[in-house]
Amino acid sequence: MSANLKQRLFTPEEYLAVERMAETKSEYLEGMIYAMVGASSAHNIITFNLAGLLWGQLKGKSCQGFSNDMKVQTSDGGLYAYPDLTIVCGKPRFRDEKNDVLLNPKVIIEVLSPNTEDYDRGRKFSLYQQIESLTSYLLVSQDRANIDHCWKNEEGDWLLRSVAGLGATVQIASIECLLPLAEVYEGVAFDRGIPAFPESR
Repeated sequence: MSANLKQRLFTPEEYLAVERMAETKSEYLEGMIYAMVGASSAHNIITFNLAGLLWGQLKGKSCQGFSNDMKVQTSDGGLYAYPDLTIVCGKPRFRDEKNDVLLNPKVIIEVLSPNTEDYDRGRKFSLYQQIESLTSYLLVSQDRANIDHCWKNEEGDWLLRSVAGLGATVQIASIECLLPLAEVYEGVAFDRGIPAFPESR
């Protein structure tokens, strides 16, 4: 996400009217519209790998996935974002008849980028937590083999487990899926000096 496109505040309706006609994607945050920047090759490889892994495991279940062209709205409408991957179980609920703004995601996955990591971990996550249906939020590093899995327990509290190392696996219990990090990061060439096999913790 880059600098806001305009200096005035927009309503969600104004944002959607502009966004649905735009050639490039932008996100909406509390009245401001932010242009999205392009992703690195590592980001794209990881996202593609994740989609393939999840598609195979969700096949035959009542859950389905969406790519990063599907917008997600938080419960108060303060955020309209394009997660890298979104999974919904049961019947998808959309904002309107356009069917391009999802209201009931169960799992959201973001592949981290240097420019957006703090936002994805902080303000964006706090807004995602307003979505009642959301049970898991995964933050996937692109410069090392590491996935932070945040999930909501039965009491409604959010817990965090950080999984690292190409020999490790993330379990998403709410959708009964496993993500072996070796397969998530297959084809990714880590930069020199950054360990591809950090110790699991």
